[in-house]
Amino acid sequence: MNAVSFIVPVQEDIEEVEALMRAQAQNYHSDLDAALELLISAGGKRIRPALTLWVGRMLDAPHTELISLAAAIEMLHTATLVHDDLIDGSLLRRGMPTLNSRWSPGATVLTGDFVFARAAKLAADTNSVEVMGLFANTLTVIVDGEITQLLGDRCMANRDQYLRRIYAKTASLFETSARAAALLSQSPQSVSDTLGRFGYDIGMAFQIIDDILDFVSDPSTLGKPVGSDLRQGIITLPAMLYAQAHPTLLEAQALLTGECLEDEDQQNKLIDLIRASDAIQQSHAEAIQYVENALAELKSLPETPERHALEDLAHYIVDRKL
Repeated sequence: MNAVSFIVPVQEDIEEVEALMRAQAQNYHSDLDAALELLISAGGKRIRPALTLWVGRMLDAPHTELISLAAAIEMLHTATLVHDDLIDGSLLRRGMPTLNSRWSPGATVLTGDFVFARAAKLAADTNSVEVMGLFANTLTVIVDGEITQLLGDRCMANRDQYLRRIYAKTASLFETSARAAALLSQSPQSVSDTLGRFGYDIGMAFQIIDDILDFVSDPSTLGKPVGSDLRQGIITLPAMLYAQAHPTLLEAQALLTGECLEDEDQQNKLIDLIRASDAIQQSHAEAIQYVENALAELKSLPETPERHALEDLAHYIVDRKL
């Protein structure tokens, strides 16, 4: 599925969103302006604002407030990336240098804080108390998830923990992107709930695909070694499925008992085995199931061009190159 199918019709709105994001650093320190420009120009498919815009269009949300909401969503996402790259020590993202590869840790943290603050201001510009509350709660969920990942149990193949983690890390913001646009349009609660579930499902699928790509992508594109999560003691779905299927393998036993593999040779062996195994396709099948659940949610809504665009967006998420 080509991203063009759901991006092109909202491209002008996305350009308006990006312009509003750039404007957030005006009249502040010039280095903040330069940093924000670097972050925005790094690109990305703008999946979250596209989701927000299509839901808002489908439900006739007011244009100005919808643009503010989409910008707030993408600014929040951008801020989390700034902090994530610093925590992970990533020097590249989408093949471009990260902010922390150029700036000190202190300056990078403060820039992320600034972007969070401006995202909150944009959420307030929607003039919706419900949206502002949802935005604040989502930020809380994301930060709590990051703290849990950083300070919680490492190296344990636990499905419940994994699902909670990827909800906090990714799916919560997809859920908010769709639900907040429905709130902005003052749609019935049932519609807001339906679209929230749609956002949740495609967000879970999105993170599972990212976790697959951590094993199968080119490290020069990732900006970090293949299997970076596993090396850090973060057990994602492909590693979990492989360990469960090969419980007698020494390296797999370590994941099942929560023992960290500190030896690099053991890490490399396990990563190579996972890359060559059925665990990759099994993980992809789980992502596809989430997307099928998402598409089923949309069936209760009127068949419109906007709904078809949301369906295209959902398909694109699992069709990203593995």
